[in-house]
This record gives sequence, structure tokens and C-alpha cells, in this order.
Amino acid sequence: MKNFFIITNKQKDKDLQVTHRVETYLKERGCTYLTQVEGAVPLKKEPRPDEQGTGNHPSGVAKSYTNPADIPANVECIMVLGGDGTLLQAANDTIRRDIPLIGVNLGTLGYLTEVEQSNLEQSLDAIISGDGKVVKRMLLEGCVMRDGVKIASAQAVNDIVLVRSGSLCILHFNIYVNDLFLKGYHADGIIISTPMGSTGYNMSAGGPIVEPKANLMVLTPICPHTFNSRSIILAPEDVVTVEIPEGHDGRPQKMEVCYDGNHKVRLITGDRIQIKQSENTLKILKLNKVSFLEILHRKMNE
Repeated sequence: MKNFFIITNKQKDKDLQVTHRVETYLKERGCTYLTQVEGAVPLKKEPRPDEQGTGNHPSGVAKSYTNPADIPANVECIMVLGGDGTLLQAANDTIRRDIPLIGVNLGTLGYLTEVEQSNLEQSLDAIISGDGKVVKRMLLEGCVMRDGVKIASAQAVNDIVLVRSGSLCILHFNIYVNDLFLKGYHADGIIISTPMGSTGYNMSAGGPIVEPKANLMVLTPICPHTFNSRSIILAPEDVVTVEIPEGHDGRPQKMEVCYDGNHKVRLITGDRIQIKQSENTLKILKLNKVSFLEILHRKMNE
């Protein structure tokens, strides 16, 4: 690989020392690159037609730093300098360009960003030499329905999360799988995650850690108000529908659905969100020859 697009989170690389280190190394080896530095304030992105809201409850505007049209046609790899959140944002912004991404960890745990500063030059050599392997990771697609009409749709790399919007209260959800009623939940929220997203909010909520190359969905309640609620593992071809019923004493419920913690859509009583595996996939450039369990062991003991 010789042509790169670099996305840097300036909050993680404040003086751009790591960014300049990468640029210098690439230049010395005859590579081309274009660098984009993310500031503290994100650029606004006009919602795509399938993200537009309707009526009195429009969808939120997704934060976006990268315009896919700004990425040169010859780019072979997108290098993301930051934490897992920066990589997720870059993945969401550039998914339609179908270019593999690799993350340089400037954050803390960095489950998704596998290149560390301690072996940066060695990793860059491997990328340039073509020693990396491009792997595909599944994505989720969530479609919000109101009165039988689609009002919003978006994709997620990590997870789709339903949480309260407003005052603290127990939320009520009805869960259907393939149009069959599964369970009614009383909880603070519901997480539907991909295997790659299992080490994010899902893990914090007590859900299982899943091998990233697996193809499945994980449904995990957030602080369920019961003694017997557990995560549920679902097949990739399953379709999960979350229905928003009336709340306690018939009160209307107000909540929102969040895609990777970024794009948000406000929900009201009667709404339904249908979640399934996306037809698109995320391409990740992998360098590490060690297994996921070895990486997990190291991360959990840092």
C-alpha cells in the first residue's frame, strides 16, 4: 500500500506529534497521504434521505468529521489516529467508500485500534509492504417505524441502543424476533450489539464478550428491573423488533435510539424499531498475528 488518508483526533494528539511522525515516515518511504485533523467541534452533516425525520419528531443530525467525497480515489487505506470512538466515527463516515481502516491507539484500552505507539514504525512497514490482512465485520441496520411509515434509518458498527429521553424512569419494551413475541422488558434501556461492539457498552452492561469475526447479534438489557434477565444471542439472519408500548399507568414514553452513540432519533409511544444485519460490511486492516483471546487477556490486565 502506498496511498493513505489519515484522520487524526486532535483531542488525543494535541500537538500532532504522532501525526507528524506518521506523515514523515510515510513520506520517507515514497507514500502519498492526505491528513484530516478533527477539531473539538464536529462538522455538521446533512442527513441522507434515508436518515430524514418527519412530522414533529425528526431524527437527530449525526456528527460527522469526514466527507467521503474528500477522500482521493486512489486511497488504499484509511489510518485513524485516536481511540475507539474516533475509529467508529471514521467507519460510519466512510463506510460507503469501501476502504479498509486501521486504528492507531491514542486512547486508553483501544479494543478496536490495534496499532500502539510503541510499535508504530514497525506497523507502518507492515502496512506499506502489504503484510496486513483485510477482514470484514458485520454491521447493524436500524429502521424506525411510526404508524407503519419509515421515519429514519441508519447503520451501526458497534451497537444500536435505546435509552430514556428526559427524567429518570423505568422504561418498558416489547421485544419481537422474526415477528414472534419474545419478552417484555422493564429496564433502563436495551442494547443490540455486533460482535465487534460487544466490548463496548454491551460489556459495561454485563453482556458477553464475543469474538469479533463471529456473525451474530447480542441483545442486552441495561439495568433490568428483574432477577432473571440475561443477554440473548441471536443469529445474524434474525430480525429484532423493539416496540415502545405505553409506560407505567398508561403514561406516554419518551426515549431515543442511538447508533454508535452518535446519530440519535427521538422515539415516542407506539414507535417500533426494526434491527437486522446490514447488507454492507466494514473492512478492517489487521496486522496482529496473535489471537483475539491473547489481545483480550492483555487489554483486561492493563
